[in-house]
Amino acid sequence: MEDALNWNDTPAFLAVARTGTLTGAAASLGAGVATVSRRIERLEAALGVPLFARAQTGYQLTDEGTALMPRAEALEAAMEGFQSAAQAGRGVRGHVRLATAENLANPLLIPSLASLLAAHPGLTVEVSTDVASVNLHKRDADLAVRMVRPTRGHLTVRRIGTLGFGLYGAVDYMAQRGGGVGFEADSYIGWADRFGDLPAAQWLARSFRDTAPVVVTSTLASQLSAARAGLGLAVLPHFLAQEAGLERLPVELGVDQDIWLVMHSDLMASQRVRVVADHLVGVIDAHAARLRGT
Repeated sequence: MEDALNWNDTPAFLAVARTGTLTGAAASLGAGVATVSRRIERLEAALGVPLFARAQTGYQLTDEGTALMPRAEALEAAMEGFQSAAQAGRGVRGHVRLATAENLANPLLIPSLASLLAAHPGLTVEVSTDVASVNLHKRDADLAVRMVRPTRGHLTVRRIGTLGFGLYGAVDYMAQRGGGVGFEADSYIGWADRFGDLPAAQWLARSFRDTAPVVVTSTLASQLSAARAGLGLAVLPHFLAQEAGLERLPVELGVDQDIWLVMHSDLMASQRVRVVADHLVGVIDAHAARLRGT
């Protein structure tokens, strides 16, 4: 290798690999695009291999770059552990990216961050609710709170609670339908086809197999809105439906979902990630009965 290897260029390599563009990498690093480009070129020259294939659509890892990703991530984790040990006596600092579902983020997790950030002024938290596009393996996020347990990858997974669901309708709708638990005359709010694997969507398909939904939505927020408007019955989390003033039919659905805390195993030693993870576990535990609907 003609040029000396500079370990400080590794963050630029990881940032470009994760974002796919120099602009995205520069934004995540708080550096200029020219600086990031220069670091990538310097790293490639030092290693003697091309790390990225350049195209108009962005940067894509070469086979050599893909092979080096685990090593680069190990370096990143080691450096974070080193920094965490050094900062242990002066508070937690850094940026943590959390991926979670919108129905947990907006009413529960985001409001809880005030106490966490007050205790750790040097900490910042980025919350992504677009879970479908978040990949912990590519480090799109540092940790996640999810309703589905991952089955692959170098991840640490912990069950931290249960989200309970019930069949709900607006007060006026329930008064109009009268008593009983049969659904022959009921209208219901369905899920778009691409969400057919959701336990709630599957239950509705089984229970209303001969009836088309009166309206179909693609988010839990719109399911809740449609139910509040009296359009029909909807399968909703207990805590959201009850706080919206909806009434529950006494039917056991069997679609409750476990809540999982997921993080990349290499980040277990990161103090900034551990502090946020412990906070999230505490929030879910404190609201356990509310989330179960008991």
